[in-house]
Amino acid sequence: MAKLKTSFYCQNCGTQHSKWQGQCNSCKEWNTLVEEILEKTEKQSWKSPSSPVVKRVAKPLRISEIETSKEERLKTNDQELDRVLGGGIVPGSLTLLGGEPGIGKSTLLLQISLNLRYKTLYVSGEESQQQIKMRAQRINPDSNNCFILTETKTQNIFQQIEKLAPEIVIIDSIQTLHSDYIESGPGSISQIRECTAELIKYAKETATPVILIGHITKEGSIAGPKVLEHMVDTVLQFEGDRNHVYRILRAHKNRFGSTHELGIYEMQGNGLREVSNPSEILISKNEEDLSGTAIAATLEGVRPLMIEIQALVSSAVYGTPQRSATGYNAKRLNMLLAVLEKRAGFRLGAKDVFLNITGGISVDDPALDLAVVAAILSSNEDIAVPKDICFAAEVGLAGEVRPVTRVEQRIMEAEKLGFSSIIISTQSKIPKNNFIIKIQKTSKIEDVVSYLFG
Repeated sequence: MAKLKTSFYCQNCGTQHSKWQGQCNSCKEWNTLVEEILEKTEKQSWKSPSSPVVKRVAKPLRISEIETSKEERLKTNDQELDRVLGGGIVPGSLTLLGGEPGIGKSTLLLQISLNLRYKTLYVSGEESQQQIKMRAQRINPDSNNCFILTETKTQNIFQQIEKLAPEIVIIDSIQTLHSDYIESGPGSISQIRECTAELIKYAKETATPVILIGHITKEGSIAGPKVLEHMVDTVLQFEGDRNHVYRILRAHKNRFGSTHELGIYEMQGNGLREVSNPSEILISKNEEDLSGTAIAATLEGVRPLMIEIQALVSSAVYGTPQRSATGYNAKRLNMLLAVLEKRAGFRLGAKDVFLNITGGISVDDPALDLAVVAAILSSNEDIAVPKDICFAAEVGLAGEVRPVTRVEQRIMEAEKLGFSSIIISTQSKIPKNNFIIKIQKTSKIEDVVSYLFG
């Protein structure tokens, strides 16, 4: 009997070790090394039926000699997903979608596969065909292009792929697959790496896009080795709070487009609804004039958003004042409070300050600074900021109001949503366009204070 080849892999970072030891040499984590069997039988990798048996040896070419052909992206009939991917799914690409349990990853991909006009194979290793059918009836019961397969063995999956010849393959999830050529159990480092490599080979040889669902750890990173994210072409993160109805789709890695785009969905009983105008959900419809709120014009990729900033300033009951921020950088909040204390003369050192960005999203755009300052001062003075005023400027340590990028897009979005005035920096360069909205330019925080509360 042939001796089995074994090795030790770190379950945290995927580093291979020749022998067991308490600490991983790469990530320095303790007790993460597990022995795994490498190979069981002679490996027979995926082979496309149309590919020739004998392949030509690749030769180096000058970059000017390489011929390129513009491939048409596959539209998913989902504008939010197409925007995040950079215009659609690239043929032969491998996309990895991660997110919290129950956030809606399977619902999103099942909804897309039901609405596609391409032949789609949805492979599930976690649910039965009857369970998927029950969910599909709520989303779109009239679909003839979606095929459901419940299987976890990659060899059986590729047999069905050869018979069906789908145009898109969806795997739910990569942690449930296993290959006969690796002895380890499903979800182990070796199995994830091997199954992903087989899917990559299939995708590249047949120009068929593959979408994978990946589990995440309690820290929020995708489970399995970090090499999994390096192997795929695109890494998407599906975020949100299960107690709220809104979900956000972000791209952490994209070889075929930008990683700055953002997709927003609303979870409903019949699936996920695309939110084409996010400013509607991020700005409250309260008709009363309330102090402590201000509207900021921000950008997520090329999409302008209007976000409501809420602040609460109150006298500190205990000795040390509290500083709390939700959806905003707490260190930047402390910096802005120090600027208000030093440059504008507001005594906030003995007061509690709470800051919140509505809608449950997190934003790190410096253009929010002026709106944060306005919301804090509004709560402190108990004077409401007019609802038809918005802000788009950064605040420096000297109390100066600094310009931000692509201010023209922010102004156009504010004008489209009916704002009558926007406050920006005097250093912002604006093209000579006939804006209906009033553009108020300021250079210091003192000018903003006198304009709003003077």
